[in-house]
Amino acid sequence: MMSATISAMGHLDESGYMQDELWPLNDIDSKKSRFPCCLVWTPLPVVSWLAPFIGHVGICREDGSVLDFSGSNLVNVDDFAFGSVARYLQLDRRQCCFPPNLSGHTCKHKYKHQEHGTAISWDDALLTSTHFYESKSYNLFTCNCNSFVANCLNRMCYGGSMSWNMISVAALVLWKGKWVDGMSVLRSFLPFLLVLCLGIYVVGWAFVIAWLSFSLLLLAWFVVGTYFVKDMLDC
Repeated sequence: MMSATISAMGHLDESGYMQDELWPLNDIDSKKSRFPCCLVWTPLPVVSWLAPFIGHVGICREDGSVLDFSGSNLVNVDDFAFGSVARYLQLDRRQCCFPPNLSGHTCKHKYKHQEHGTAISWDDALLTSTHFYESKSYNLFTCNCNSFVANCLNRMCYGGSMSWNMISVAALVLWKGKWVDGMSVLRSFLPFLLVLCLGIYVVGWAFVIAWLSFSLLLLAWFVVGTYFVKDMLDC
């Protein structure tokens, strides 16, 4: 009887602790906008036309519905702001730390993780971060969608890290994310290419210099604010 109960709920690890089995996720379905346990990305109007490496990011629940911080005191549920998902990256829940208590931590940040707010499941982390950001003011340059996703990942201690931030979240999606389809690539880069060509035609190569300066200043703001000026971009 005991062995049957253990088999139904999970299994015992070598130390004798019960390890819950993770239930299987549904398949990704881009047509229905279902991306279970994924980070998702879409280009931003105007902003992505000038800086295609900047976009709007969200994180999905286990049922595939998208959560995204898109305005002051507003976390959308299953209504991804600024258009459909263009790029996605499914994360591995086995790389999260979901302890039932302090002694059950599997990460190396036991006390720091507890202080930040420990989640007991993927959806629990998203729910807690949602409540936290529903009292936050949105600002593209200091407290934005990337901040929300980073907060979720830190509650999970995803990948054994408690240092997720705007830049690391954006880099993860842009470096490892998959395109939904060819049209997603087109709508992500075509406006930028049109603006670039029009700028060169009207202004000349000085436009390229101005664009590069703008992009470098934008990157410098986020890098300095994230890594060199403590709490500058911490919301």
